[in-house]
This record gives sequence, structure tokens and C-alpha cells, in this order.
Amino acid sequence: MAVVGMIARAHGNRGQVIVNPETDFPDDRFQAGAELFVEEAGAVRPLRVVAMRMHRDRPVIAFDGVATMNDAEALAGRELRVPVDRLAALPHDTFYHHDLVGCRVETRTGADVGIVSRVESGGGVSRLIVVRGAGAPGVEDIAHGDVEIPLVADICMTIDVGAKRIVVDPPAGLLEVNQ
Repeated sequence: MAVVGMIARAHGNRGQVIVNPETDFPDDRFQAGAELFVEEAGAVRPLRVVAMRMHRDRPVIAFDGVATMNDAEALAGRELRVPVDRLAALPHDTFYHHDLVGCRVETRTGADVGIVSRVESGGGVSRLIVVRGAGAPGVEDIAHGDVEIPLVADICMTIDVGAKRIVVDPPAGLLEVNQ
């Protein structure tokens, strides 16, 4: 399943929640009737959207069966997910974050950087969080730790999700910043 949002907190006293969207299509993804999924105590539970409105660029969502502030507060911090086969096709050179997780990152000169563990958004630019050293099998030539690599064309020269490979041309000092 792919993450499409994170429940930030309860909103009001009628069971509504504010969501931090992880989608470029919040109006479509969170429309009334949409089915989303959360994990609770190791089990996956469906949630059906009954109403959605935008408030300060974030969806305020009412779910079927979530009627009180206490019900909504119990959902705070949970990821909202959908099955991958329900995701819309994307244009060429556009990727879902989950497609990038697990990709091996190397420099244009062939030096291994590590493995993408997650993609973070915020501040206008998404960033690849790359595990280096001990967290990435076979990576010996770059120090241990994580490095954040901006997901921009000037740095990420080649992205091949089929081959699980990303080639980067990092500016001086980027890979050493967390040493």
C-alpha cells in the first residue's frame, strides 16, 4: 500500500481530522466515498470518507464511524494508505515516493552512496533519505549515516525505478554533510 496522507490531529468535536496530504491530488484522493486504510494493532482497517473540505491547504475529513473527538484523536499520527493498484498513472519522469524506496544511489563516477530508505517532503523540495555504510550492503567507500539528497533534476541525473537505481551528481560537500 502507498501512503497518501498522515492524520495530524482531531478537528472540532464531531470526529473530523486534519490530514497532512502526501499526494498531489488531495481533492480526488480524499473525496466523499473514497476508501482509505489505516493500521491499528497490526491489523489493516478501512475508513470511508463521508465528507472533505480544505482548510489552510489541508483536508479536513470526516470518516464513517468516527463520530467523536475521542474517536478522531485515536487516529492522530496514523498513515492513510491505498492499494498501489488504485494510484493514478503518472507522467514520464514523475515518480511515487514508494517507487524510489529501495533504490541504490550512486554518483555519476560510480561511487556507491547507499539505499533510499524514504522520501520526505516539505519546504518545497522532496528529499531522498539515503542510508549509507552499515545500512547499505556493499557500500564501503562513503562514511556511515544518512544523507539527504534533494530530489531535483540538477542532482538526480538518472532515475530508473525498474532497475532500482538512481545516479546523482551531488554538489561539493553534500555527501559529507552528516559525517
